[in-house]
Amino acid sequence: MAKIGKVFWISLFISAIFVLWGVFAPKNLENITSQAQSFLTSNFGWFYIVSVSIFLIFSIYLIFSRFGKMRLGKKGDKPEYNKITWFAMLFGAGMGIGIIFWGAAEPLTHYASPPEADPESVEAAKNALRYSVFHWGLHTWAIYTVIALSIAYFKFKRGAPGLISATFQPLLGARTKGWIGKTIDIIAVFATIFGVATSLGLGASQISGGLSFVSGIENNFNTQIIIIIIVTVLFMFSAWTGISKGIKYLSNTNLILAALLLLLTLIIGPTGFILNTFISTIGSYMESLPALSFQTGSFDEDLNGWIQDWTVFYWAWFIAWSPFVGTFIARISKGRTIREFVIGVLFIPSIVCALWFVVFGGSALFQELNGVTNGLTELAQEETLFALFESFPFASVLTVVAILLITTFFITSADSATFVLGMQTTNGSLNPPNRIKMVWGIIQAATAAILLYSGGLGALQTASIVSAFPFAFILLFMMVSLLKALNEDYYQEKSVSEHKKQK
Repeated sequence: MAKIGKVFWISLFISAIFVLWGVFAPKNLENITSQAQSFLTSNFGWFYIVSVSIFLIFSIYLIFSRFGKMRLGKKGDKPEYNKITWFAMLFGAGMGIGIIFWGAAEPLTHYASPPEADPESVEAAKNALRYSVFHWGLHTWAIYTVIALSIAYFKFKRGAPGLISATFQPLLGARTKGWIGKTIDIIAVFATIFGVATSLGLGASQISGGLSFVSGIENNFNTQIIIIIIVTVLFMFSAWTGISKGIKYLSNTNLILAALLLLLTLIIGPTGFILNTFISTIGSYMESLPALSFQTGSFDEDLNGWIQDWTVFYWAWFIAWSPFVGTFIARISKGRTIREFVIGVLFIPSIVCALWFVVFGGSALFQELNGVTNGLTELAQEETLFALFESFPFASVLTVVAILLITTFFITSADSATFVLGMQTTNGSLNPPNRIKMVWGIIQAATAAILLYSGGLGALQTASIVSAFPFAFILLFMMVSLLKALNEDYYQEKSVSEHKKQK
């Protein structure tokens, strides 16, 4: 029987207060969170940028370090899922709706309003794809790598509860079970709620935008609420069936639909241009990666504002996502070596994300540069993908596949998040009670609806940046704690091995 303790009740109480605040005073909620966001991005944008770069450097170090062969588990533990299912589940949890929403929209936005080139120029198009790959590449997955590896290591190697606070045992000792540990877990719960609510809001907006674009259904708050309610029922049903059924099957479905949409667009779209652009974009990205990693625009007010609006927002959003994604990836990664884990979580999804943005963003830019379509940059971001498909053969097929994919990603992300929130509020139970998952499912849906109601996509972005700030500190100390544990266990295992040889 899973233990329901103070973390659950305190988190539930504060979450309910937030939802009620949004219901009865939405403008007040929007004003206060916007002020908090402005303060954080203006004064601590550099902190997000440096922190995420440190996570990437640390992750790459682990691949080549002496810890690479250490296993996430006891001697003899084998992976629970094959590599394809494992990848499908971690990719569905880690990216999901975001790459569908921004796949064509982000490159087009950078093309129309570039930070370092003339608008709608060839140079702006090149930079647009490079910036998009940067935002969805190695830095993003480094955040997930650090937290997922920490949770998995302490859970499966040291037998600790599957909690964020449990990863601090080398630094805090028994205090991880006291008020400090509970505070860490409560912060993780709130980062998860706001991070996932942002994605749910984006998903509802894009499904609504897609339906509006192809059928004339009005794209407004009422339509988005109906979509959230329908999808909430579906993901709560999936959550009820458990991780080895609902989430596993949906994740595999996501991978199939995503591969189908990607291949169809690659074949129907400007194939040669896309493949050439993919190679050149990867080269440009790798060449400029060190400079991009620490770029703040301190001497350029326009560039600084762009970095705050895009890079800082993304790093904050992904940090807010990380308790949920990290806990979920950790849950499905028992038995893998640290080297295998880091390569799998860091590099493979980054390559897929890069291909995704070049296929969809590159197709959209090709259309604009060559006059095939006009005005894609003027559309609402949630409608961009569907407008792109309208200029292709089999547009209706692509549109249906895209809406199905957004819906399944929506369900998978929310499903996985209810599972993780259940774990975090039942002392790390690997199989939290269904009633707990149902409670968090309702809270997530209500939070997404309230944020949309109080300020649309801007409110969703604001919530992510604000909730991520305290959790960024937790991630930095978690990394230090993990390194200390790895050193302790490495030398202990080495000592035992040498002792056996002497015998």
